Amino acid sequence: MDCNGCEFHPELFYDDEFQIWLRREDDDTLTVGMTDLSQTIAGKIIHVRVRRPGTRRPPGKPVATIESGKWAGPIPNFIDCKIVEGNEEVLENPVLLNSDPYNAWIARVEATDGVDAALEQFLTGDKAEEGYCKRAKDEDIECQRKLR
Repeated sequence: MDCNGCEFHPELFYDDEFQIWLRREDDDTLTVGMTDLSQTIAGKIIHVRVRRPGTRRPPGKPVATIESGKWAGPIPNFIDCKIVEGNEEVLENPVLLNSDPYNAWIARVEATDGVDAALEQFLTGDKAEEGYCKRAKDEDIECQRKLR
């Protein structure tokens, strides 16, 4: 699915500003990634740092930080969770977040209050698509997924 050139996956869960996506895994962990909108706004990503596995991260405390040519800052975190692992491929080659943001995940986390409770606050399906496309169009974000 495409929105103003920005890739969108309706099966994923998104925050209401469409900065991150979450995917529920078979082992009830959550995979955290950066949306196509976010990677486009950030520009070429040059560094990713994920908190140590086992570290508890309450809402508002990031699971990771990124640095790009334009910006450095947190990957937002909206749930109480514990870091399970960082994506070694992305840590070694951060530009993967630019070229393939939906396969180049950042971290896996375990939701403290359970996956179902954690996902309740996120958007998915048609509602997420509507908001995602609206942001892309309103802010005139035209995504580019390539090695920059």
